[in-house]
Order: sequence, then C-alpha cells, then structure tokens
Amino acid sequence: MPNQKTTSTKATSTRASTRGPRGIQSVEVGGRLLHALVEHGRTMALKDLAAAAGMAPAKAHPYLVSFGKLGLVEQDEASARYGLGPLAVQLGLIALQQVDPLRLASARAEELAVELGHTVAIVVWGDKGPTVVRVAEAPSPVHITLRHGAVMSLRDTASGRMFAAHMPAQALRAALRQVGERAALDADYEALLARARAEGLASTHDSVVAGVAALAAPVFDARGRLALCLTAIGPSGHLDLRGDGPVGSALRGAARELAQAIGAARPAAGSGLTA
Repeated sequence: MPNQKTTSTKATSTRASTRGPRGIQSVEVGGRLLHALVEHGRTMALKDLAAAAGMAPAKAHPYLVSFGKLGLVEQDEASARYGLGPLAVQLGLIALQQVDPLRLASARAEELAVELGHTVAIVVWGDKGPTVVRVAEAPSPVHITLRHGAVMSLRDTASGRMFAAHMPAQALRAALRQVGERAALDADYEALLARARAEGLASTHDSVVAGVAALAAPVFDARGRLALCLTAIGPSGHLDLRGDGPVGSALRGAARELAQAIGAARPAAGSGLTA
C-alpha cells in the first residue's frame, strides 16, 4: 500500500498535468488589467480598472507601473486615467497583419458543417459581387450546384442580402445594375435588409432553388466592415431559419469568434443603407 507522501505526490502531479504547462501566475494576474482595458474599449480610472480586473487598487497599481514602463499601458497626465499604450497598439497591428481570415473561417466552416449537418459556405465580396470561396459539405449535403467562384444574387440569396444590408444605398444600386438585377430599392427589399442588420442574420427560403433554404451571418473586420459571410444551406423543411434556433445561434457564435480573431470592431458608421 503506498504511503501518504507518495499518494500526495502523485495527486499533485496529476493536478499539474491536468492544468497544462506551468506559467507565471503574477503575469496572468496582471494580464487581467489588460483584458479589462480591451473589453471596456476606453480609458479608465484606477479604481474602476482595478474593480473590472477583480483586484484592489493598491494591488493593481504596481502592475500598471510596470506595464507603463513596457509601453503596454499609459496614463493620461491630466485625468490620471489609464489606457492601452504604444506597444499594445504595435502588437495589435502586427497581429492583424499575421491573421488570415479565410484560413480561420475555412476551419470553422468545416466544424459547423459537421455540427449542424448542413453545407456551410464562405462568401466574400468579389469583383462581381458576393462570391463563394469555400464550401464545407455536410455529411448529407444538399444536392445543389454550389461551386467555388459562384456569384450570389444581392436580392435572392442570404449572403447577398447580408452584403447589401451593409452597403450605402448608392453603392448598392450600382452593384445591382452591374450584375443585371433590379436597382430600385423598394420598401420590401429595404425592410429585409433592415432586418438583417438588426438580427445579424439574413435568410432565404425557396428563392433561388425550390426546396432549398439558407441562413447567413456576417463577420466584420478590424475596420468594422463586412469581411465575409458564413452561410448555412439545407433543405427548406429541415434548415431552421429562426434567429434563436440552433443553426442561427451557432452561426452567430462562430461569426463572433472569427470577428474577434481578426480584430473586429463594430460595423463602421454608414456601412448600412443610406441614401
């Protein structure tokens, strides 16, 4: 029978292996201050910043002094509020340069196709409009023609409507004319686009191919502009188009994750329909 010391050592070893590689706890604790500044997106007083990081101001201050010396944070002399410093800005810019949105989205689309049981397409804005650049087939794919390079209708497809929803009206009219679609922005179409902006999802049902439905979610880039759409495609009777349904929730969640990974901001002002 193992003695108590041996048993304790094994338990400690097991817990350590479960936790993964050993880090420096003080760095992780101080990192909570940086997370708080990022999450709030504005400068903060010491008291508020410490509270957001879950620590006392007296504990937070030494971390902020060290971060200030590194350039990760800086303190405004007039207001004494803390914000992200020049090194943090440089790190963010370099990270953005290293990000490949399509690579990240492709991996996520494959996971979604398996998870949802529906085909998932990645659609970006191309020379001729919304263009399919990746297709992740579901285990039992819908038998429709969806090929790489296909251009999606701005009026009749979920991806097209999502891109249209985040275009100025003048640019949208020009794009509709370019692809030979009706350029007039009638009340019904504008209502569909307003709903897409409000809900963060655009849907179609039997509009292009009978028996086929689609649901698209937007992924925004660091400038707050629509970078790509994640679009689920399936049989009309089986693809749940509800915003709070499993497909809509999964698409929204994946879109948020991708947007965060590529440094997304909120949609740029004027990115929706304006006259």
